[in-house]
Amino acid sequence: MPDTVPTGLIAILRGVHPDEVLDIAGGIVAAGFSAIEVPLNSPDPLVSIAALVDQFGDEVEIGAGTVLTADQVRECERAGARIIVAPDTDTEVIQTALGMGLTPYPGAATPTEAFTAIKAGATKVKLFPSSAVGVSGMKAWSEVLPEGTELFPVGGVGADNAAEWRNAGAAGLGLGSSLYRRGDRPDEVRVRAEAIASAWAQNH
Repeated sequence: MPDTVPTGLIAILRGVHPDEVLDIAGGIVAAGFSAIEVPLNSPDPLVSIAALVDQFGDEVEIGAGTVLTADQVRECERAGARIIVAPDTDTEVIQTALGMGLTPYPGAATPTEAFTAIKAGATKVKLFPSSAVGVSGMKAWSEVLPEGTELFPVGGVGADNAAEWRNAGAAGLGLGSSLYRRGDRPDEVRVRAEAIASAWAQNH
């Protein structure tokens, strides 16, 4: 997949260890993912983020997930993170990220939360949990949210429904357990990453 065509696919490596993160990420980068996120509730997440930035920062966006406070945003920025992903809509986290030149992906489970995120300056919203909102729900959101808002379903997405989400207007997907689970081998993750990227590219 050409580097010039960002897929919008974000790998969520929850629970990854720093000593394995580069091997795991290699297959994800090769599959054409746009970004890799290390949730802060992983072991030594800032060490993993810094290693990813050093190794792959020129190829994909590296970021932090489960970011809950402005102080954590600052810590992640120091480690080299460029995207800040949150499970909730915290306006201070959004505005701190934007003020540092980072891209926030606040989580929203309702249109009200999405509008709160957008008013705080976010243009990319993590639809979470997307399995609860559903494809039809996301379509309904899209009709009322400001033009240019990008929705990224997370939770319950994978190779089996990637094309459906894309056809419904998702800008990308956040892939967690359907891509990587703690203890998975790099070759297993690479195969899943390739399957997800292939499914997402259908009907492109």
